[in-house]
Amino acid sequence: MAMQTRYVRIMGTGKYLPSRIVTDEEMDLRLGTPQGWVRKMTDVTIRHFASGHETASYMGARAAEAALSEAGLDFTDIDCLVCTSGTKEQVLPSTAVLIQRALGQEMSGVPAFDIDATCLSFLVGLDLISYLVEAGRYRHVLLVSSEIASVGLNWKEKESAALFGDGAAAVIIGPSDGESRIIGSALRTYSKGAALSEIRGGGTRMHPREHHAGTEEEFLFHMNGQAIFKMASQLLPGFVEELLLEAQLRMADFQAVIPHQGSAMALRLMQKKLGITGEQLVNITPNHGNTIAASIPMALHEAIRQGRIERGGRVLLLGTAAGLSLGGMTFVY
Repeated sequence: MAMQTRYVRIMGTGKYLPSRIVTDEEMDLRLGTPQGWVRKMTDVTIRHFASGHETASYMGARAAEAALSEAGLDFTDIDCLVCTSGTKEQVLPSTAVLIQRALGQEMSGVPAFDIDATCLSFLVGLDLISYLVEAGRYRHVLLVSSEIASVGLNWKEKESAALFGDGAAAVIIGPSDGESRIIGSALRTYSKGAALSEIRGGGTRMHPREHHAGTEEEFLFHMNGQAIFKMASQLLPGFVEELLLEAQLRMADFQAVIPHQGSAMALRLMQKKLGITGEQLVNITPNHGNTIAASIPMALHEAIRQGRIERGGRVLLLGTAAGLSLGGMTFVY
């Protein structure tokens, strides 16, 4: 496999959490479970749910503004806006277009489009767009993950409904003159797991006009957590071994490991199976929940803000997504 080094740099990050906080006690009441069940099953004590004016584009725009401010840039410095999310605000146009408008930049002409690889959308977007920055096609790119999971939850599927939260994160990348770089990345999809995590309704196979009381569950999120867990646990160790071999790194070489914040059970398994220390693991699940594709850039933002990642430090991004897909990236911050 050819070396994949790309000299790009994370210039700024930002985050937005909806104002409505939902506690584990409130979730127990809503799900009809005994007090303490949600916390025990998920490790999630609080998550945020969007409400009122907090659309995906509104949240994404606020996270983007925070990232621009941190990078010391204006929107006029941005050459491309990419929304890397697993949920969409509406079927057409892409959420990136709506984020551009929510930023008050509707006549800027800046290209805006979506990249959707469900929970791995940010990782895949960063991977693909980094090649365009490296090639000089774009100089500064704004990547935004903005997710509203709460509207599509099936409250009858208690284990998955208890996991999710809403929110947005944004990352700006630009060219690097040396130390900062992407070392390598990989994506694998095993569509044998396609039915394990899905929303069947809403597309062309089951159009929204077919939505009625009898088909309602087809339009809600369905996840077979145990089957995903089993499949991922079989595939992940070999995948990570290959990723690290190509990068010529060991797990101990990373300052931080940022996984997709899927579930407490998945994080514990990943930590144990892959030999990730408590100091390395960035776990924001307890106070965010699973925010789909926003979980990795949110955790990245928190790790930088808390000083857990410093310039020159090696970072591993890792996760699974509906598909079933596995994704990983090694980079020097």
